[in-house]
Amino acid sequence: MPPDREPHLVVLDVGKTNLRLAALDEAGRVVSLRSRPNRVEPGPPYPHLDVEGCFEWLVAGLAEIAGSGAVRAIVPVAHGAAAGLIASDSLALPVLDYEFEGPASLGPRYPRPPFAETLSPPLAAGLNLGRQLFWQREHFPDAWARVERALPYAQYWAWRLSGVAASEITSLGCHTDLWIPRRNVWSPLAAELGEALFPPLARAWDALGPLRPELRAKTGIDASCQVLAGVHDSNASFFAHRVARTAPFAVLSTGTWVVAMAHGGSLAGLCEERDTLANVDAFGNALATARFMGGREYAERAREVGAEAAARECAARAADCLGWIDARGELIIEGPFARNEAFCRRLAELRPAQRLVRSHDDTGTLAGALALWRHGLSAARRSLRS
Repeated sequence: MPPDREPHLVVLDVGKTNLRLAALDEAGRVVSLRSRPNRVEPGPPYPHLDVEGCFEWLVAGLAEIAGSGAVRAIVPVAHGAAAGLIASDSLALPVLDYEFEGPASLGPRYPRPPFAETLSPPLAAGLNLGRQLFWQREHFPDAWARVERALPYAQYWAWRLSGVAASEITSLGCHTDLWIPRRNVWSPLAAELGEALFPPLARAWDALGPLRPELRAKTGIDASCQVLAGVHDSNASFFAHRVARTAPFAVLSTGTWVVAMAHGGSLAGLCEERDTLANVDAFGNALATARFMGGREYAERAREVGAEAAARECAARAADCLGWIDARGELIIEGPFARNEAFCRRLAELRPAQRLVRSHDDTGTLAGALALWRHGLSAARRSLRS
C-alpha cells in the first residue's frame, strides 16, 4: 500500500443496528472498512448487547488494519442510551438493550427531573439512560453495590481499549435525564444515583492514552497510537459541520434514527410530549434536536406501501422535526437517506427556504471522527505554543 494510503485513524462506529470499523488515511479517505450486525443477546438477566462478540471482532479487525501501516489514533463513536457499569476491570452487569421494556415498569418510582431543566423528554423502554440505571439499581442491588464506574457507551469502548475511564458531554447530553444542558452540570438524578460513579469529564477529542499493553501485543499497534475519549454518534455527524460552518445550519443524521439538529436553532419549541430535546455538542452548547425512528419505520412501511411512498412519508416527518427546532440555513443530510432520491426531493419541496446538501459519508460519523482527531491535534499544538 502506498505510504499516503496507509491507515492513520481508525473509527469504531457502534450503531444500534450495525458495527463498523473503518481505517482512514491522512487525507480522510477510507482505506479499509469492516462491518457486522450489532447483536442483542436475549438474556439472562435481561436483553443485552453482545459486548464480548463485538470486542473479539474489534481486536481481530485492529490486528488486520495494523498490518497495513501505522495507526495513530482510534476514535470510538457509539449510540446513546447505553452504559457500561464497571466493577474492577469487568462489567458488573450486562449492557442493557434500550429497547427492553423493563425500565418502563418503574412508573412514578422513577424520579425524573423536570423537562424544563434537562430538556430530556420521557421516552419509551430504556431510551432515557437515567431510567435504565435506576431500574438496574432497584432490580440488581448486589451487583449495583459493586459498580465503581458508570461509563456512557462510547466511553465504555474508550475504556475497554485504553483502560482510562472518562465521561463525555455529548454522551451525557443525549436524553439521559442526567445532565442540565443550559448550565452544563449534573442533574438531581445523577446526584441520586451517585455522581462519584461518573468519571471526570474529558472532551471528545482528548487523547486518553495508548492501547492497553495486552491489546498492543495482540494487535501489533504500538504505544504511539492514542485512544480518544469518543463521541455520541449523532453528534459525530454534527461535529464535522460545526467546525467548518457558521450558524445557522442544520444537520439531518439518518440511520436507524433520523435526528435533526439545528445550529442557531431555537430551544423554545422543544416539547416533552414529542421527541424533541436538547443534545449537547462537543463544545458544551445546547443543541436543539428532534428525531424519530426513521430508518426502521421506512423499512417497515416500504414493505406495506412501496419504497417511494414510504420515503415521502419520512420526508414529511423530517420536515416537521426541522420546523419544531427552527432549523435555518443549509440543510446537510447524512447517512442512507442522502442517497434516497424520493426522500430528498420531497424534503426539498417541504423546506424550500433551506438549500439541501447531501453527504457522501454513509453515516456521517467517519467525517465527524476525523474532524475530532484533527481538532484535537490542533488544540494540542496550540497548547504547546502557549
